[in-house]
Amino acid sequence: MRIPWQNYNDVTVAELRGEVDGETVEPLRAAITEIIASHRTGIVLNMSEVDFIDGQGLELLLWVRDYCGQNRVPLRLAGLTENCAKILEITRLQEEFDCHAELTQAVKSFA
Repeated sequence: MRIPWQNYNDVTVAELRGEVDGETVEPLRAAITEIIASHRTGIVLNMSEVDFIDGQGLELLLWVRDYCGQNRVPLRLAGLTENCAKILEITRLQEEFDCHAELTQAVKSFA
């Protein structure tokens, strides 16, 4: 699985789909590492087509947050589905991420 992404000026939007779980770990790590190596000023994870996040997926999102922080690249989550928002709320991780309802809001927040 490859994580597709698009650049909007200096911001990169990575498109996540389906489930964020153990199968997503290596492709997303590779994508984030490559995006940060290209000196982007911000990353948005578009979560609008994510159905479920399991424990490994939550660990992965925390790794992305930490890796972005270490490299001084701001991270935003956009378009959380109701199910994913509830998972972040139940695990008390919603405060760990800068979340935006719409993708356009998240991209514009870097301006």
